[in-house]
Amino acid sequence: MDTRGIASPQESARGCSSMAGATMNSRRLRDFVVSMTSLVRDGSDERSILAGGVPLLAALVADDDWLPDTYAAAHPDHYQQYLLHCDGARRFCVVSFVWGPGQTTPIHDHGVWGMIGMLRGGETGERWGFDAAGEFGRHGATRLEPGMVERVSPRLGDVHRVSNAFEDRVSISIHVYGADIGAVERRIYDEAGTSRPFVSGYANAELPNIWGRGTEI
Repeated sequence: MDTRGIASPQESARGCSSMAGATMNSRRLRDFVVSMTSLVRDGSDERSILAGGVPLLAALVADDDWLPDTYAAAHPDHYQQYLLHCDGARRFCVVSFVWGPGQTTPIHDHGVWGMIGMLRGGETGERWGFDAAGEFGRHGATRLEPGMVERVSPRLGDVHRVSNAFEDRVSISIHVYGADIGAVERRIYDEAGTSRPFVSGYANAELPNIWGRGTEI
């Protein structure tokens, strides 16, 4: 199994695994957004952003007490992509991906740097790409468990297919991309390497209010 770009889960105990009846701790996401904004505002290059962003995302997904149920809801037929935050200058966005049992993506690329942090359940990511002879194929797979973080970018390997690792439960991962990913024109590939353009959009029309601190003071 290919483990390039994966950070180990933190050793500290995780928070609640179910959000039912839990109080949303929006401070965790707010603090992450503030830290990421500082990181990208410094004008760092991709390597520096990923080096600084991976531990920030690992800290965010180390606890499971902050994602509102609205942005953790599965669809019976396909995975859901919920926008949680988009930087005002579109330098990065934060998205929750919710996988129903057995759901998968097509093979696709991103065109920008990204980080994937596993919050609940598990997911399998298959790496695809063209080899030196120009042949398109599968080049290994990764398995993400809660607390783990994987990096993607055109520089590191940008084409993959992602699946819920479980056939009997929902899995959720938190993605951070170096653009407003729902508005970026990307490519979907078949297993022969033929591609077509797509724009993913988002499943939600409203964002969570992570800035309302009245209930926390």
